[in-house]
Amino acid sequence: MLPAELQSLVGLSVVVLSLLLILGLTMRRFRKAVEEARGSEPHEVAFMTAAMQDAVARLKDKEQAQQARADASERLSADIVSGLTSGLLVISADETVSIINPAAIRLLGDHVQPDTPFRDVVRKVPALALVIAEAFRDQQAVARRVIEVDNVDLGSPTTHLGVTISPIVGATGEFRGIICLLNDLSSVIQLEQQLRLKESLAEVGQMTAGIAHEFRNSLATIHGFARLIDADNLMERDRTCVDGIRTETSALAEVLTNFLNFARPTSVAFEEIDLLPLLNRAADEVREEVARRGGELTIAGLALRVSGDEVLLRQAFGNLCRNAVEACAGHDIVPRIQIDIHTDAGARSALIRVSDNGPGIEPAVRDRIFQPFFTTKGKGTGLGLALVQKIVVSHNGRITAAHPPTSGLQMTVALPLADFSYSPARTL
Repeated sequence: MLPAELQSLVGLSVVVLSLLLILGLTMRRFRKAVEEARGSEPHEVAFMTAAMQDAVARLKDKEQAQQARADASERLSADIVSGLTSGLLVISADETVSIINPAAIRLLGDHVQPDTPFRDVVRKVPALALVIAEAFRDQQAVARRVIEVDNVDLGSPTTHLGVTISPIVGATGEFRGIICLLNDLSSVIQLEQQLRLKESLAEVGQMTAGIAHEFRNSLATIHGFARLIDADNLMERDRTCVDGIRTETSALAEVLTNFLNFARPTSVAFEEIDLLPLLNRAADEVREEVARRGGELTIAGLALRVSGDEVLLRQAFGNLCRNAVEACAGHDIVPRIQIDIHTDAGARSALIRVSDNGPGIEPAVRDRIFQPFFTTKGKGTGLGLALVQKIVVSHNGRITAAHPPTSGLQMTVALPLADFSYSPARTL
């Protein structure tokens, strides 16, 4: 047997070895766990990094989608503003134009840059400047105001603009500017004028035709009795009086006949007419006189077809040519008469311009030249242009007078096209 001390030492050694073994196993497990933990860290970081990148990518996609929608909305707004047939002006509180669309540029006749004072933008339309200034002063809406734009100096008829202005008010009630809408009402005004003219012509015809007819009968009676007087058996003084009665009654009878022709309701037999041959026949009535005075009469333009009465239209254009010749003859001017045929695509109308090199018309009487019995000539009844206007209006057309850039007078007749096709330019 081993001594007691040795047994105690062996037992203690066994205990220490057991503890060391347990500690080694524990350390091994701990190291393995640490290694496993360290081995999994790259995968978790990669997962978290991928998740963050995906989130950032989604945010970028969302931002790009929102930007695309914003760009599309802005383009749509710009397209809407550009596509408006009405003129649009947005004027800020500092009285500068922030938005102007193409329709407004066409109506105002100027292309302007943003942030331009509105008075510079509308300088060619002073009446519009006054309306806008009123809207800024009162900060109130202006509804359906009609203003006139005088284009006489440009050789074109007056334009009528419809103006509607609305104030722009912020969320807290502060005034931030105005929105101004412009519409060209010229065609509407012209239709209204044509309708009123037709009605007035009809009323004139109804009220005066009967009276003029009675006057003509009385004049015929006076003239007849004067013809029965044997002037050869009268004294010289009496013979002169009888001749004067005969001459004046004949002249008055002619005036009344012309007026009755003017006042009589016009019956229009509509058919398709080639304008070039019609104008050539109308011009034949004065070609001989033009040639005798050493002048010329030319016709050029498109081969258009209109809907109308050939006899009446030939009479109207014949009167215009004759009026041009007489205007030149009255001032000893060698006549140069030009007839041009164009088309107004927007209005589906043929435009016939009769231009001369005569003295033209004074601005003070320009609005009266189509009134019955008004004339600037020493002789004449003053019914020639009035009859032309009546014929043109009965064809649902219009006639305007203007001074061309050179000299003389230019009469423009607009007639509805029979169709919307036309041939290349020709000259007669």
